[in-house]
Amino acid sequence: MREKITPPDAAVIAHLNDIGAQIRLRRKELKLTAQVVADSSGISRVTLHRIEKGEAGVAIGAYLSVLYNLGLDFRVATANSLQVDKVLPNEITIGDYQELRKLAWQLPDAATLTPAEAWGTYSRNWRHLDINALTENEKDLIRMLESRFEGTSRLV
Repeated sequence: MREKITPPDAAVIAHLNDIGAQIRLRRKELKLTAQVVADSSGISRVTLHRIEKGEAGVAIGAYLSVLYNLGLDFRVATANSLQVDKVLPNEITIGDYQELRKLAWQLPDAATLTPAEAWGTYSRNWRHLDINALTENEKDLIRMLESRFEGTSRLV
């Protein structure tokens, strides 16, 4: 009889979500369709979307193939942490970031901003930003933007 599979813990799920988000950002930055990336990685478009959502049931080989094809690096930093180098995208889709969506309410979710425009939106409206509602992915984006345009960080 098969052993029952234990679902991954919250830390693993959060890590997979982060990896998936970085993959999606990189694909969009390169202006590649999901089908093109899936084909070049030897997987289906559905599997690519599952990877971009950070699903735990996708084989690690599929994740690695997509990372490699998008020019992202994947390495084991310690026994307990995996790392994907984060890249500041050339275009930032408003709908991908909950707080940015609130700050740029007048624009459609599919609208994109340059890093300078996104930083301008965040910095001009900092007092309206709900820091506690920021996802790790959005915090990473803000840190990358701050690093590029300010050199210091308001986020800890």
